[in-house]
Amino acid sequence: MAQVDLLRFLLLAAIWGSSYMFMRIAAPGFGPLPLVMLRLGGAALFLLPWLLRPPVRPLLRQHVPALFLVAALNSAVPFSLLAFSMLRLQAGFCAILGATVPMFAVAIDALWWRHALPPGRLFGLALGFIGVTVLAWDHFDFSAGGTGWAVLATLAASASYACAAHYGRHRFAGQPPMLPAAGSMLAAAIMLAPFGLASWPAAKLPPLDWFAVAALAVVCTACAYLLYYKLIMRIGATALTGVTFVIPVFGVLWGALFLHEAITLRIVVGMAVTLLGTAFTTGLIAAPRATAR
Repeated sequence: MAQVDLLRFLLLAAIWGSSYMFMRIAAPGFGPLPLVMLRLGGAALFLLPWLLRPPVRPLLRQHVPALFLVAALNSAVPFSLLAFSMLRLQAGFCAILGATVPMFAVAIDALWWRHALPPGRLFGLALGFIGVTVLAWDHFDFSAGGTGWAVLATLAASASYACAAHYGRHRFAGQPPMLPAAGSMLAAAIMLAPFGLASWPAAKLPPLDWFAVAALAVVCTACAYLLYYKLIMRIGATALTGVTFVIPVFGVLWGALFLHEAITLRIVVGMAVTLLGTAFTTGLIAAPRATAR
């Protein structure tokens, strides 16, 4: 990987890692649905010049139903679930749980497409499950004011991202990669607008909340997707999956630096085991083979 691409890679991880921090800042004031509506609407406006290009407009019309489905699975649903989680959970904690997306993708591949998993990947799934359990054990409190539902919402967001990845890969094969990314942003913003407006907060919000929303929309969503597809063209999608392992590190770092979140031994161990399980599940690390005697 060229040095400039390595810097882009780290920048992308840092940006996506910061999205958890910005959601944690803005979600309590705006509420989940208005926050996500503004995030998606701002990103869609930023990407609108690309969507209005003459070669792109016919593609948008041809794929309207598919774009709305991708919008639901890859943006509207997971963004809303994560924003809900941020009302209860630390940003760094959610960033670590976000590393389970590849594990859900592999599990869906095995269950839905009936692809057999080699032992190493099955081991990775089990290890990742252990890591999540270690990390979230004391958060599974489903009483009033507990964090159990927020943990499940974060994991459900990861599952939704994984479903979107499978559907998008099959439905938009051969299309420009920016088509499902930018088109789904616009579709998701349209989809969420009625719900976001209906639950708009009555109180006046501080400038920091608005800054966090602007950062989410422009930097963490629109610019991040442009950078993501730039890297896909430069280093390929397979190499870019490694960003999954760096995002949680930045998520925990930004949470500690700017939100004063504690980095406990449980968080460190849970993150290490979860990321190791993800590495085995995705095949980034091969399980050792037994030698014949």
